[in-house]
Amino acid sequence: MTRNPKTIGVSLLLALLAAAIASESKAESDYLVREVPLTSVKFEDSFWAPRQRTDISVTIPHEMRQCELTGRIRNFEMAGGETKGKFATRFAFDDSDVYKVIEAAAYTLMLRPDPELEKAVDSWVAKISKAQEPDGYLYTARTVDPANPPEMSGPARWSKLDESHELYNVGHLYEAAAAYYQATGKRALLDVAVRSADFIAGTFGPAQSQLRLVPGHEEIEIGLVKLYRVTGRSKYLDLAKFFVDERGNAAGHKLYGEYSQDHEPVVKQSAAVGHAVRAAYFYSGVTDVAALTGDMRYMPAMERIWTDIASRKLYLTGGIGAAGGIEGFGPAYNLPNDTGYAETCATIAYALWNYRMFRYYGDAKYMDLFERAAYNAFLSGAGMSGNLYFYPNPLASFGRHERSPWFPCACCPPNVARFIAAMGGFAYGVSGEKVYVNLFAQGTSTIETSAGRITLSQTTEYPWKGEVQIRVIPERPSNLTLMVRMPGWALGRPLPSSLYTYSGETSERPVVRVNGDVVTSEPGHGYIPIARTWQKEDKVEVTLPMPVRRVVADKHVKADSGRVAIERGPLVYCAEWPDNNGYVSNLVLDDTAVLTAEARPDLLNGVVVIKGEATAYLYRKGKVTSRKQPLTLIPYYAWAHRGKGEMAVWLARRKDKARVIPESGMASTAQVK
Repeated sequence: MTRNPKTIGVSLLLALLAAAIASESKAESDYLVREVPLTSVKFEDSFWAPRQRTDISVTIPHEMRQCELTGRIRNFEMAGGETKGKFATRFAFDDSDVYKVIEAAAYTLMLRPDPELEKAVDSWVAKISKAQEPDGYLYTARTVDPANPPEMSGPARWSKLDESHELYNVGHLYEAAAAYYQATGKRALLDVAVRSADFIAGTFGPAQSQLRLVPGHEEIEIGLVKLYRVTGRSKYLDLAKFFVDERGNAAGHKLYGEYSQDHEPVVKQSAAVGHAVRAAYFYSGVTDVAALTGDMRYMPAMERIWTDIASRKLYLTGGIGAAGGIEGFGPAYNLPNDTGYAETCATIAYALWNYRMFRYYGDAKYMDLFERAAYNAFLSGAGMSGNLYFYPNPLASFGRHERSPWFPCACCPPNVARFIAAMGGFAYGVSGEKVYVNLFAQGTSTIETSAGRITLSQTTEYPWKGEVQIRVIPERPSNLTLMVRMPGWALGRPLPSSLYTYSGETSERPVVRVNGDVVTSEPGHGYIPIARTWQKEDKVEVTLPMPVRRVVADKHVKADSGRVAIERGPLVYCAEWPDNNGYVSNLVLDDTAVLTAEARPDLLNGVVVIKGEATAYLYRKGKVTSRKQPLTLIPYYAWAHRGKGEMAVWLARRKDKARVIPESGMASTAQVK
């Protein structure tokens, strides 16, 4: 990978500035697995690379316009005294949308320079700086008209933290400030974040003169950790730990309850409850604090909660939060399809938490769930055009669903933008001499290890095909262990639990070769370890069989009783009306029906569809009749791009001995563009 001289210069500048502003030494503890910087990874595939280009050319400009048109930027202008008027938007947390768009822009600037985008962000930063009050408080909902704050805000600062989002907003500010500083070396937004964090660190804490309150909506914990990493100021990590420890502590404040995960101390929690986005952000923050402080008390609780979700509360698509009324977790195994919520933001938060769990333990099962969420539930929420979004992502529809260009509560669109832009940063990990290959996507990455720099170049058509070639190019012969993830789905397990299982057997297993020789090592924690002295142009070949697989749910999931879903590789499939005579709710799939994969480069920006035969039941003239008809399934993420109509992931099932069609059953091997 050729490095941009500007990038090298900025990297050096950042290192010098970080050293200059660090007022306290960093803690020695950290994650087992280190991140590979986003700037070191370049996608060149036909799946994620086009989405990142669309993110840059369509999504971020669209969302910046929406922030302007909907009054979000005007709120900062009024708070900064540039103009006058009433608070221009509906919700007190609308500042956070601006911060998330800036964070997304920062990640794209890391991928490629864009002077016009940088100039536009700088103009926003100037407005944000003016909107900050002299003591560091930043919350336009109150600053614009302190005597008449919005409904969600109390009569005074911090007086209604269960709803006000005062701390939630600045959490996203800190994430944006850290990212923009890393992307550009510019301090203006970072200075705003530091003033804010210093003020909050003096306001909240265990001292008698401080407030022992916690935010109703978690997020500041994540932001404080990122601010700590950039500045080196330990008080930010200490404050994040305070918010984690104070949650559920009735001695310090009146508890908000399960909705905000504030019903008992986190170390005692064992189940995922309440608002799903709040929960997954909180669990991410807790995992950060555990890793960076070395305090191991938190992780047994994180493991219990993670198991609760993976075993009882997770949609097949990787979405979480089945209860729309609270945008959160319902009872165990309550996973309705047509009313399922699975908010896009919740999916992103869940993926981010799984990524942290992987970094803590070095176990591939967490990246399996990251992948499931990213390729299915998340991409459903991110329309292919780049400017349309889903808020909830149900697994069945009767024609009521279509994506929207924006929402009154617009948390999801900017979350989509920042997650797509940051995707390359999740692809690899490093721990000493170990290099983890987590995501399969064509492109190159240059990785710094304890044994020297190494470049990995992937060639693959994943997720459509399971062949992955990795060229290993060390600067010099290096003793390294390449940890190649063996996805759970390739080993016969859709999840690291029994919530969903595959029906039918297949003898096909993954194969890994190095320079043509088969690697005989068994997966450990989900990775095939390949330890050797790597030479330039060594080649690793991974073959992940992609048969069409039938999935059945645990008997406790009543919504899926008597039903079957279809997967191939990392993708969940669905039946949609345009491909199946206008209806899908009347279809029954026999276990004996032969299902084959067919490449369709002309459909939905290029997909592989699943074809077979189903029985359609019809009600005509008072009688129920049935007929056989062709069945076509598309990847779940691609639904609702051809108008409103019926869709179903789980089809009615007629039981018989299921047959698994091997990879050789694919009807076409044409490259998908």
